[in-house]
Amino acid sequence: MSEVDAYMDRIDARWKEPFQRLIETIEQELPPGFAFQMQDNMPAFVVPLDTYPRGYHAVPGTPLPWMSLAAQKNHIALYHMGIYVDEELRTWFKEQYPVHMSTKLNMGKSCIRFTNPKKIPYTLVGELASKREVEDWIQLYEGR
Repeated sequence: MSEVDAYMDRIDARWKEPFQRLIETIEQELPPGFAFQMQDNMPAFVVPLDTYPRGYHAVPGTPLPWMSLAAQKNHIALYHMGIYVDEELRTWFKEQYPVHMSTKLNMGKSCIRFTNPKKIPYTLVGELASKREVEDWIQLYEGR
């Protein structure tokens, strides 16, 4: 059993289907070059070390993170490094959220929290996943 499968087995039944659907949505829309693996004890989409050998500055030898998901007790957290670093992308997401959802956006600097498993904007998350290529993310990261 893979680490991701083991993580999925531990998710509360309330969050399991929406969590899996978020992973599938991101996988369908994410540009090529990102890899799916466990990182920081969460399923994550990263820039592999063979693409960007310098990796993540905070943890040497670790792939550069892009998007991660965590199933918490009261929400699903979507961590997106792009909305943390890229103000244009962050503004776009904040403007698009009310177009897709009637609920209030629950968001930190890089974390989007979904507190209702029946109210997750999958289409918007897919659009967000598609917005930056691997090369774009590396350039943004190096220019931070």
